[in-house]
Amino acid sequence: MAFHNSKAVIVGVGNVGATCAYSFVNQLLCEDLVLIDVNKDKAYAEALDIQHSVYFMNRNMHVRAGDYSECADADVVVISASAPMPKDSHDRLEMLKPSMGLMKSIVTSIMASGFSGILIVVSNPVDVMTYYAWKLSGLPYQQVIGSGTNLDTARLCTEFSRMYDLDARNVEAYVVGEHGDSEVITWDSATIGGKRVDDVLADNASRTKGTTKADLAHAVVEGGWDIFNRKGNTCYGIASSVTAIARSIFFDDNAIFPVSVRLTGQYGVDGIFLSVPTIIDHTGAKEIVEIRLSPDELDAFQRSAKLLQEYYDVVDNA
Repeated sequence: MAFHNSKAVIVGVGNVGATCAYSFVNQLLCEDLVLIDVNKDKAYAEALDIQHSVYFMNRNMHVRAGDYSECADADVVVISASAPMPKDSHDRLEMLKPSMGLMKSIVTSIMASGFSGILIVVSNPVDVMTYYAWKLSGLPYQQVIGSGTNLDTARLCTEFSRMYDLDARNVEAYVVGEHGDSEVITWDSATIGGKRVDDVLADNASRTKGTTKADLAHAVVEGGWDIFNRKGNTCYGIASSVTAIARSIFFDDNAIFPVSVRLTGQYGVDGIFLSVPTIIDHTGAKEIVEIRLSPDELDAFQRSAKLLQEYYDVVDNA
């Protein structure tokens, strides 16, 4: 069970936020969970529906709708509210300007409560929105974390698990950089059961069936869009990703996840929020794990950082 008097707030209870809330309850992450939404009836209904589910669990949790004053003593606040995705869009960065006004209103309201905990940003475009949330909040950068490429990494590991009929957790590979088209897979250090991925692909031709690293990278980038285009949203994967991040905060797990954090010189990048493997504990982003990238991977990673930096001018002049 979570720490005594632990509390989380989720802002925005659309498909992602509501699924995050249900996932938090299923894993009994905290004692107190508050849902905030501009649609107060929706927040009330989701909270009551989820509270009813607690009856069937071994421990109790208190789930309710509330307002921004509830953030004052929260350990974690998850921001999942986003501007609508433009129809037929294939670029999360198109959501930047519509999302900025929403993020400013939300973060300003959170901080007005006296909040001093950890922000987890899910709203797209997540890397730029994480930077904006940090800038607006005035919190130490270690306390502002974006969900980043944590889910992209899960998608990559799942592709390998399906191809080789194994537990995806045996795949050690990260997707880093922007949560978007410029993201980078760390092939040079990737392993499956301790064996280099390049060797696995070469030694298992009958199961690999000609699948290349380029095919796998394409599947990872397109996976979210495929789900979105078929059902109109993605919610279960991202909710589980956010829950895993929050769990490492609440339980002090020191788990390593590729999340969007502020780099301070690592990988030759300074002042940009983008995803790298990071140790997460009760303080937030405890430590960045600087893995070895091949020259090509490092170059691609730095290009991803430069792409994101271009959007900071829009944010900084807002």
